[in-house]
Amino acid sequence: MAGSENTHTLSFLVENRFGVLERIAALFSGRGYNISSLTVHATEDPRYSRMTVVSVGDDSVVDQVNRQARELSDVVKVENLTGSQFVEREIALVKVKTGSRDTQSQLIQLADIFQGRIVSASSSEMVVEIAGRADRIDSFMELVREFGIVDMARSGRVAIARCVNARKNDVRA
Repeated sequence: MAGSENTHTLSFLVENRFGVLERIAALFSGRGYNISSLTVHATEDPRYSRMTVVSVGDDSVVDQVNRQARELSDVVKVENLTGSQFVEREIALVKVKTGSRDTQSQLIQLADIFQGRIVSASSSEMVVEIAGRADRIDSFMELVREFGIVDMARSGRVAIARCVNARKNDVRA
């Protein structure tokens, strides 16, 4: 019986070894699932890296990927953060057309509302840095699309389980 299609956020603690990223990605691609977002970074211990993978797929297939990942020798820990309380963030740099002073003023106001900041500006363009939850960045992108997005770079999701016994609204979500 097939499960439902959902967005899944998986966190992998892996050893820093050649080919680990390829083996994890192959678990998804081998089942025909695209990875929507993939971030990898060193942890506080230089022997390990944390990988955060976001994929849309069938629940049962993602569970299978999860089980198979645990069998890889380079994988120390796998957490399926989907459905649990977790903190997620992304960062985006968005270059937007700003032909008039009115447009520049509107963009500065939007950046302020979304707690972003202008990191580069000219008479015709501005680059806004915005960080936060993926849905928040999506909302910002939708609003600035009417100005004309010239270019964009987006980090992908990083995620970590919330503190034990923490409530969702304890600190700025």
